[in-house]
Amino acid sequence: MRVTKYEHAALRVDDSGKSLLIDIGSFTTPLDNLGPVIGLVLTHEHADHWTPEHLDRILKGAPGIPIYAPEGVAKAAAGYDITVVAPGDTVDLDPFTLEFFGGEHAVIHKTIPVVDNVGVLVNRSLYYPGDSYAVPRGVDVNLLAAPIGAPWLKIGEAMDFVLAVKPKMAFGTHDMTLSVIGRDMARARLKWATEENGGEFFFLDPGEGLDA
Repeated sequence: MRVTKYEHAALRVDDSGKSLLIDIGSFTTPLDNLGPVIGLVLTHEHADHWTPEHLDRILKGAPGIPIYAPEGVAKAAAGYDITVVAPGDTVDLDPFTLEFFGGEHAVIHKTIPVVDNVGVLVNRSLYYPGDSYAVPRGVDVNLLAAPIGAPWLKIGEAMDFVLAVKPKMAFGTHDMTLSVIGRDMARARLKWATEENGGEFFFLDPGEGLDA
């Protein structure tokens, strides 16, 4: 299974000649030559994780594919056929098995409403928490896509999240709000946290990937 990072929070997972997309949002440039996309996961409703323009572009190339997202996305994306998922749900989308965790976006500020958010575990290997620190309890995570920069994110809390997950491998995501210096500092902190439990951290730039 191959995982490719794109700008900000966007991920592509390839297995057996089929592709799954995750969180293609406003900070991500249009993706070309996607090939056989069979599904899309949107972790929550914020624009940096989905836009109508991206959805329309993806659906034009892969009409009728299922879109899995929490209820908040279904309300925000009225007019699109969204399959609502919640923590504890499992979806089989051959060759992918998707398991969902969490339930709520991390708090940005007490004055800002907390929205629905799901973390997704793909094939019991790749875990991406969306905008949360939701830990997939009882799962040995092979590859963690760990957020490193956001209005809700404190790097010490992100480090604790990585320490709790204990992935064998990890890389930084959710990073387009950071300067190059800030991004590299955050990556270094999560590298330390990953290595504390014997894992390996990878410095992936947009378009780069690794096998999970």
